[in-house]
Amino acid sequence: MISQRFVLGGELPVRRLGYGTAQLTGPGYWGPRGDARAAVAVLRRAVERGVTLIDTADNYGPSVAEELVAEALRPYPGDLLIATKGGVVRTGDGTWHVSGRPETLRAMCEASLRRLRLDTIGLYQLHRLDPRVPMAEQLGVLDELRAEGKIRHVGLDTVTAEQLCAALKSTDIAAVQNRYNLLDRDSEPLLELCETRGIAFLPWFPLGNGSLTAGGVRTEIAAAHGATPGQIALAWLLHRSPVLCPTPGTGSLVHLEENLDAAAVRLTAEDMRALG
Repeated sequence: MISQRFVLGGELPVRRLGYGTAQLTGPGYWGPRGDARAAVAVLRRAVERGVTLIDTADNYGPSVAEELVAEALRPYPGDLLIATKGGVVRTGDGTWHVSGRPETLRAMCEASLRRLRLDTIGLYQLHRLDPRVPMAEQLGVLDELRAEGKIRHVGLDTVTAEQLCAALKSTDIAAVQNRYNLLDRDSEPLLELCETRGIAFLPWFPLGNGSLTAGGVRTEIAAAHGATPGQIALAWLLHRSPVLCPTPGTGSLVHLEENLDAAAVRLTAEDMRALG
């Protein structure tokens, strides 16, 4: 039987199937998405269903997703891990700027603390490494924030296995986020390293940005389990590696229930071979 939980950073147990907040914002993760009450309802239902890992970012909106998380979930349950990200600046729909100067990262983290209304962010992730700033400086300010009690664990988003190895020489890394799903496995070397080091891997686009909910999975496997293609894609991630912690996002209560029900799908060894 697969484990439904992962102990992040060696101390924080989370349910492996979490929830991501990007879809609570408008197209291109810009601006609000309709009625905020619908977003609040989805967040609250996710926690009611046992989700203990909420993944967000300061640039979703920007600021919109973090503010919704605070509105919906405060006072936060004691077992809920809020993960957020900084290091990317948005200046318009479809416009993203990597910004990793230490003073910028500090300001971003402190702004996230205010929006989330937290004293400590459980997992603070560097959304992108800034190639113009030495990695040691970017990680150094996160270490300072951790020492000050403003963040508990550090994560990295969109890195290679080599970059993670370099980062681990400077500081502890509890989690990474890279694109990874049934149809996109370019990050296999990174996943193997995470397995070796006990690092959580939060795959983004776990449903292939929608492609895996519409026939991207062998439909006979879905039919055999009485499941949807999207549920099979999420179940594959949960079976593929014990460090994979997918956080599929949606703004729909119906799709939320469907996604979370994927945790109950038990794929056989034959299923896994067929899925590749």
